Amino acid sequence: MRIRAAIARRGQNRFAIEDCVMDPVPRRREARLRMLACGLCHTDLAARDQHLRTPLPAVLGHEGVGVIEALGPETEGLRVGQRVLASFGACGECPSCASSAPAYCRHLARLCLLGQRLDGSSPLSQDGAPLTGHFFGQSSFATHAIVATANLVPLGEDLPAALMAPLACGVQTGMSAMVNVLRAGPGDAVAIFGCGGVGLAAVIAARIAGCERILAVDLHEERLALARSLGATAVARARRDIDAGGHAIARGSADSRDAGAGIDAALSIATDWGGLTHALDTTGQPAVIETAFLKLLRPRGTLVCAGVGKPDAVLTLPHNLVMLSGKTLRGTIEGDADPRTFVPRMVGWYREGRLPLERIVRTYPFEAIDEAVADMVSGRVVKPVLVFEQE
Repeated sequence: MRIRAAIARRGQNRFAIEDCVMDPVPRRREARLRMLACGLCHTDLAARDQHLRTPLPAVLGHEGVGVIEALGPETEGLRVGQRVLASFGACGECPSCASSAPAYCRHLARLCLLGQRLDGSSPLSQDGAPLTGHFFGQSSFATHAIVATANLVPLGEDLPAALMAPLACGVQTGMSAMVNVLRAGPGDAVAIFGCGGVGLAAVIAARIAGCERILAVDLHEERLALARSLGATAVARARRDIDAGGHAIARGSADSRDAGAGIDAALSIATDWGGLTHALDTTGQPAVIETAFLKLLRPRGTLVCAGVGKPDAVLTLPHNLVMLSGKTLRGTIEGDADPRTFVPRMVGWYREGRLPLERIVRTYPFEAIDEAVADMVSGRVVKPVLVFEQE
């Protein structure tokens, strides 16, 4: 079956939209989708730029919404013609999957990062050579995709595909990290570092959870203003500097009209609040994480890391300070969410008007994928979503 796909190749910072060939017959626990929309995520760029181990050339994309065209064996509860959201790949059978923790699937690395089926194969090829074509169990930067069904979630016909796509990963990660991992609520003082799609979703979730003090930290004034409108009660702007090793670090920004000295302002705000009870990092930058953990968290506070760092990123924390503070530092994949139960919760918040996805999403035709990437990287757009056909 000939399809059109955006192909990432080694050493190229642009996607090539080209024809390739897809095996049209879904296997066990697989479905074939005609794609309607797919969100663009920084994880896609991390794979393209080889910060992850994803083999190139590859068809990336992992926030897909589509219509089922065909089903393989053992796909009960799904039907041809059904609109579905495709979340991250999981086997559906290992102990983690069986205990509603599919983000920690035994086969996560193969299904998601390596973009392979469990037997190592790919449904995609070009000119007789295989392409990595099962990224996060879907590879949905394409007109059609063979997807793993373990985390397929049915969608109502009235739900806009372009707004639902980010629920597959970015929005799910931020909201579930706040609600299910940090378990923040009334009386808590929380901070979110980085106000992209994941961070702003966490801000919204903190508001829904009833947190009284919500601090948002970001490089961009526009995103901080958006964070305020979505529920942040305080903001602090950071600026990007370069450390001795050539890595970007976030520091205070003296020219911020709103929050003064960025990380210094965050420290001042957290001090006024008696320290943070909870914090979520989406930047993946060690300097931010270390400062938040050591200086902003109150004793027994919890910091969760949800951002992908560079391959050589290393955290340095004094052992005795960690031991004596009683603080918790942990990571999360997909906010520890089980998409089959958490996506319907998010859909419910959307229907109630408490999850204004239209405030963070901007749509692009599939052919404009490189424009969407540029707008996301520059900070002009929070959550780009590629649209394959108009609904």
